[in-house]
Amino acid sequence: MQLFSFSSLICILALFFLPNLIAQQPQDPESKAMDELMSEIQEEPLSAENMDQFTFIETLLSRMTLEEKIGQLTLYTADWGEKGPFLRDQYLGYLKQGKVGALFNAVTPDFIYQLQKIAVEETRLKIPLIFGFDVIHGFRTIFPIPLAEASSWNLDLIEQGARVAAQEASAVGIHWTFAPMVDIARDPRWGRIAEGSGEDTYLGSVIAQARVRGFQGTDLSAKDTIIACAKHYAAYGAAEAGRDYNIVDMSEQRLREVYLPPFHASVQAGVKTFMTSFNDINGVPSTASRWLLTDILRREWRFDGFIVTDYTSIQELIPHGVAANPAEAGKLAISAGVDMDMEAGIFQNELTKLVEKKIVSEAMIDDAVRRILAIKWQLGLFKNPYHYCDPEHAMSKLLTPEHRSVARKMAQESIVLLKNTDQILPLDKKIKTLAVIGPLAANQSELLGCWWGAGDTKDAIPILTGIQAAVSPETKILYAQGCAIQDANTQGFAEAVSIANQADAVVAVLGEAAWMSGEAASRASLDLPGVQEQLLQELHKTGKPIILVLLNGRPLTIAWAEANVAAILECWFLGTETGPAVASVLFGDYNPSAKLPITFPRTVGQIPIYYSYKSTGRPMDPSNKYTSKYFDIPNTPLYPFGYGLGFTTFQLSKPQLSQTKITDQENCTVQVTLTNTGKRAGTETVQLYIRDEVASITRPMKELRSFRKITLDPGSSAEITFTLTPKDFYFYNRDCQYVLEPGIFQIMVGCNSSDVMTERLEIVKK
Repeated sequence: MQLFSFSSLICILALFFLPNLIAQQPQDPESKAMDELMSEIQEEPLSAENMDQFTFIETLLSRMTLEEKIGQLTLYTADWGEKGPFLRDQYLGYLKQGKVGALFNAVTPDFIYQLQKIAVEETRLKIPLIFGFDVIHGFRTIFPIPLAEASSWNLDLIEQGARVAAQEASAVGIHWTFAPMVDIARDPRWGRIAEGSGEDTYLGSVIAQARVRGFQGTDLSAKDTIIACAKHYAAYGAAEAGRDYNIVDMSEQRLREVYLPPFHASVQAGVKTFMTSFNDINGVPSTASRWLLTDILRREWRFDGFIVTDYTSIQELIPHGVAANPAEAGKLAISAGVDMDMEAGIFQNELTKLVEKKIVSEAMIDDAVRRILAIKWQLGLFKNPYHYCDPEHAMSKLLTPEHRSVARKMAQESIVLLKNTDQILPLDKKIKTLAVIGPLAANQSELLGCWWGAGDTKDAIPILTGIQAAVSPETKILYAQGCAIQDANTQGFAEAVSIANQADAVVAVLGEAAWMSGEAASRASLDLPGVQEQLLQELHKTGKPIILVLLNGRPLTIAWAEANVAAILECWFLGTETGPAVASVLFGDYNPSAKLPITFPRTVGQIPIYYSYKSTGRPMDPSNKYTSKYFDIPNTPLYPFGYGLGFTTFQLSKPQLSQTKITDQENCTVQVTLTNTGKRAGTETVQLYIRDEVASITRPMKELRSFRKITLDPGSSAEITFTLTPKDFYFYNRDCQYVLEPGIFQIMVGCNSSDVMTERLEIVKK
């Protein structure tokens, strides 16, 4: 296979060998002329149109000073003031000197154009910038938070949502998103659980791939694609005590089996960048871990993109206690495999001195620069640095009716029906009087959740507005706030109870403020904030049927509500189309189908609680005190992983295996029949789990391996076939070898992780 042309080869040879040959010759007139010719060649502007990627990057790299190389490894933020976006004077000075490789938070097309113009017209080498932004769940059209999207279990729709976000972000000039967050999280006290896909490794992996595909598309140089960034590498979701930025301590076996697979899946999907996590793992901060960044990510997984730190995390190696000063921190990070320093300025301030002292090799810096320049090439920036900058194009792509339609569908599919006593839902649109109560009922400001990109809360449709638009003209809607989200003031209770007494039913819209989840938003209590549960209890005393609508960024402890209210909808934070989406479920225009991607505890004392737990030597036995259990509450969760109801009923047949005994090189198919036994069309998600009964190390009681989301009309059935391959039974043994051990496996199929039917499969060595 020809990697580059013959002419390119001659160019490279001349570039690397000719200067050395000339240097060895006496300085006669001819050699002096040759020196002048080479100098002219070195200064000629490079044209990406006439070179392949390898030749272009090597030629450009050969012209760069050490300071310019280090500049490519430097990422700074823009800021927002009263007059709009601006760049700090110090950063602007660096930019004009060619000492900045990328910027983030510059979010308007005019401003991005202005900064790119400086980079490509005023600097010596005219290297374009990469512009990044936190496009987490939408850019201007805001989709549900990622944890809510994961509740849809709809990979195609999740990919479509990321595609819409990429189209909008790229339209204003953004090249790069710091998403998806693929951290597995099993502690809902951790605020950033809102940004990920929940507790399960398999579900998290396939969702990570869907989001990468959505952001990056099939051609990074296309005008409507952006680079994805898998974060936070690694195990950030396992922060001790659920406290953000905290340490992580676990075995390598658990790290590889639970927390690394979504990152590996992202690499397999072609993700172009990785972000290091703030935490340490077993005493080594991720930003300084050569084992994570080089040995596993680059060598084992063959990742060929570049690695960026999280915000100032190189500087944070000092308070971590592994570096005494900025120079040591810079050395640790570049040696570990970090390519780009976000905001700390450590690389810019320290790497030149470290190279001069021969503590860090320039070759190491060259490798990092190559990786960054390669992404700029793939984005098409060397051919047209402005092709993303088009204000008219931007206006035509933001918050379009088509995008809002996708966001509404995603919001509908993210709503989990947790309880529906006596089929109180859906409500009749002709209900005579309906009370809508709660601090989030008429609210716009909290609906977008955390990390809402360039969204505007004024675009969000409140739940009260959605309800008013859905009911008949004859229906009387009564509204009261009742209380605030967080404070202890109960003065509004009387009004709320008064209107509840006048109504045929009550919709209580309660939950968290948007800031209560996301980064730096860990909670020690998972109860409803403030006096909201007291308000709910007062409403319950009226005897009216209550539908609880929850808006939140994490699982909450709602045991009282589960025991006392008629129906519960877990709506998370649904984004721009919140009101219409919630109303469509309340009044039956949409039949809910979402399933929980995370376990709901009864109380915070159960945490961590997740479905794929392991047995102990003394499994829970209610009749034996000396077994693994609580004496004051059940071990079981309030709602299990994979759980969610709808407005119809389904029946699942017992699973049928194609074979009950196979070799370790054969596949096994599992067939079940799903029947809609209700009176409405509906969608069910059938889930397949496995368990290794006996192995060389203890194994989880259940592990998700596949799922199918099926829509059926009343009375109709569908046959579902799952195919299990040998890889589905592999695990990391005590020596961290990836193995399949022959033995007996349980094959479980159900509509949530708790209610399953089981068959047994024997695997023998061929």
